[in-house]
Amino acid sequence: MCGTGRPVAQVARELGVNSGTLTTWVARDRQQREGGAGDQLSESERAELLRLRRENAELAMERDVLERSVVGWVKEATK
Repeated sequence: MCGTGRPVAQVARELGVNSGTLTTWVARDRQQREGGAGDQLSESERAELLRLRRENAELAMERDVLERSVVGWVKEATK
């Protein structure tokens, strides 16, 4: 059934679209309205995301330190 309470096949015929396509659209709409389980992360995914964000921040800091060191070495070498 669509949100109208009518069968998907009937609404699809009226709209001139494939009933499978309309079924997909209805399912996506329901998922979005209900907060969509497809958009939510599991507890393990959330933990991994947090770990990766921390690791990314640490790697960015290490890169910045190395860049500053290289700049310092180049300045010393060209004096």
